Amino acid sequence: MSTTYTVAVAGASGYAGGEVLRLLLQHPHVRIGALTAASSAGSRLVEHQPHLVALHDRVIEATTPETLAGHDVVFLGLPHGESGKVAAALGPDTLVIDCGADHRLENAADWVEYYGSEHAGTWPYGLPELFTGDGVTQRAALADVSRIAVPGCNVTAVTLGLQPAVAAGLVESTDIVAVLANGYSGAGKAAKPHLLASEGLGSAVPYAVGGSHRHIPEIVQNLTRAGAAEVSLSFTPTLVPMSRGILATATARLRPGTDVAAVREAYVKAYDAEPFIHLLPEGVWPTTAATLGSNQVHLQVAVDEKVGRLVTVTAIDNLVKGTAGGAIQSMNLALGLPETTGLPTEGVAP
Repeated sequence: MSTTYTVAVAGASGYAGGEVLRLLLQHPHVRIGALTAASSAGSRLVEHQPHLVALHDRVIEATTPETLAGHDVVFLGLPHGESGKVAAALGPDTLVIDCGADHRLENAADWVEYYGSEHAGTWPYGLPELFTGDGVTQRAALADVSRIAVPGCNVTAVTLGLQPAVAAGLVESTDIVAVLANGYSGAGKAAKPHLLASEGLGSAVPYAVGGSHRHIPEIVQNLTRAGAAEVSLSFTPTLVPMSRGILATATARLRPGTDVAAVREAYVKAYDAEPFIHLLPEGVWPTTAATLGSNQVHLQVAVDEKVGRLVTVTAIDNLVKGTAGGAIQSMNLALGLPETTGLPTEGVAP
């Protein structure tokens, strides 16, 4: 008889919480328990997540330790700075998975610089495919843990795009440039003038330009773990008029003597056995549409010989592999379930 785990979702009315619920409804080992939020407490879920028909009549409760207690797993889809105090009230017998940023960074000074508040501490990092040295990946560190910090969505795309080349010593990690096209759901559900359809439709706009984006120290942290002695990253995200998706173009200067054959060999070797990372056939380029609704990463690599640079292009659904799917993938590992359980591998098209 298979085990069933009771799961609560805090922040159930938001984009991350809603996507966690959508995927959990297809998970064979999960029973959905409490749904909580702040300002939407007391309302029915149908008012916020009308696509989740099976949960329409569920009433959203306040996010309190008492409401979340007693569940096997608790997902936190809360604003930055809120997860730490909630998690502190939950015991070690509860698997707590933070979809926010509070517990991702190892360096407290980085947190203070980029987030401007006290660091809540560091949890096991929920990117199973992250290289951690000597042929080992982060999934080995997720077995039987009781706390997991889910990566940032941009971080997932850039890290997975670059780490094989960094680990194989094919690029200069002190000369990395990443430019991203981002769907609006990555900005969350808060009503802000620049997120209105009247402002965003028909327009592309950069944000957090000039080294100010909060995902920069997390990407540097990951590439350092993958083997870089030093990382210098220029990172520029751009909001484009689509609801979901990230297309990350990341380039790095190649080390002398590195050709496209060596690059492709490194990527095939790195990702051939990964269930959710798909290196596309040569000449086929990733699109955000092809990853829509799936936990897949679509990746392509090329060499710009004229300037001596590696070019990587990575597409993900920011709400699935970039957040909720990555969170459930990590949950599966922590609970001893097959890593792919309950996660979609095919996109939705058109």
